[in-house]
Amino acid sequence: MSATPDPRTDPRGFLRALYDAAVARALPAETTAPWLPAPPRGRTVVIGAGKAGGAMAAAVDALWPRQAPLSGLVVTRYGHVPPAYRASPGRIEVVEAAHPVPDAAGRRAAERIAQLAQGLGADDLVLCLISGGGSALLTLPAPGITLEEKQAVNQALLRSGAAIDEMNCVRKHLSAIKGGRLAARCAPARVVTLLISDVPGDAPEVIASGPTVPDSSTCADALAILNRYGIEIPAAARAGLESGAFESPKPGDARFAGHAVHMIATPRQSLEAAAALASAAGVAPHILSDAMEGESREVGKVHAALARSVAQAGTPFARPCVILSGGETTVTVKNKGGRGGRAGEFLLGCAIALQGEPGVHVLAADTDGIDGVEDNAGAVVAPDTLARALARGMKAQEFLDANDAYGFFAPLGDLVVTGPTFTNVNDFRALLIV
Repeated sequence: MSATPDPRTDPRGFLRALYDAAVARALPAETTAPWLPAPPRGRTVVIGAGKAGGAMAAAVDALWPRQAPLSGLVVTRYGHVPPAYRASPGRIEVVEAAHPVPDAAGRRAAERIAQLAQGLGADDLVLCLISGGGSALLTLPAPGITLEEKQAVNQALLRSGAAIDEMNCVRKHLSAIKGGRLAARCAPARVVTLLISDVPGDAPEVIASGPTVPDSSTCADALAILNRYGIEIPAAARAGLESGAFESPKPGDARFAGHAVHMIATPRQSLEAAAALASAAGVAPHILSDAMEGESREVGKVHAALARSVAQAGTPFARPCVILSGGETTVTVKNKGGRGGRAGEFLLGCAIALQGEPGVHVLAADTDGIDGVEDNAGAVVAPDTLARALARGMKAQEFLDANDAYGFFAPLGDLVVTGPTFTNVNDFRALLIV
């Protein structure tokens, strides 16, 4: 194991080491074994969806007894199948589809998964592997709604600035498979769900829109969210919501009896892994929260204010220290031509508010390795970021107004590029003050 970079002489390397530690804590190969049940008397069928789906399938395949029957299908994002499993597939089939806007491949996968969930007996076991991104990847529209209509609603939600729980409330009520409906199809088989959380609060019914757990939200809730953000929906969708025909299975439904849900990786655990590494390097860690929400640029400003207080007044923390946070912020897109995601938008807001504060270095990145739809996980900000940008004729505020964080950080060489990490515990943010 290589030594952790010195935070004083290599702040960027130190921040990257913290990010890597956070990601490593959430890898399925390291977290799955304690949660696997014993093989049943009947069949074991594996189904699931999410950005970590390929790695979760690989972990289960490696850990499951070779003599015990095992089969199934998991859908993950394009490019998110671990290379070793792609080169030598195991007993669980892994297919790829689009994220964050669903495509036909996702619908075909959802149809096949729905079929695998039917016709099972009481002696059979269903292992459901769910991680962030599963909501878009597991796409089976409710009756009367086309894939194209579901795509349009999804795109509108993504642009609206709605929180993840709001988006997933709508998604599950316009779905034939989410909101507990997938588990209901499995009855009377036992269902064990393994979850990697990517949502604030780690609520199972929000992660990937909760395909295997009861849903406490209602059609009325979904309608209220759509109305709040002014999102138009097709007539069939509105009729299904207004009539209650699209209502999801609720807590207490007998079809969920005997089911188990295990959280195998969470944002908090990843932040604690980064904090442990910082402590070992002599830098005091402070975890603000693993469930931060809000407009990304505004959250960036708040983090910057805290970092400046530490740098200038030694309050509320003494330096050297690192401030850590996670959760899922949002970006209200005003310029559709911009490039970037939540991490980049956070960093632009943070950099502008920091105004080159000496001794403050920041990294923000998505733990799945993809910030939005670009090829970077995130980026870094240093005390000289704004000055280097101005030397190129680049004004940070103009790029922020254009929702173009990628266009700002790429020419500076400040992108963090990891490729897919094969897990997903959402946003990771670290502010180092030395």
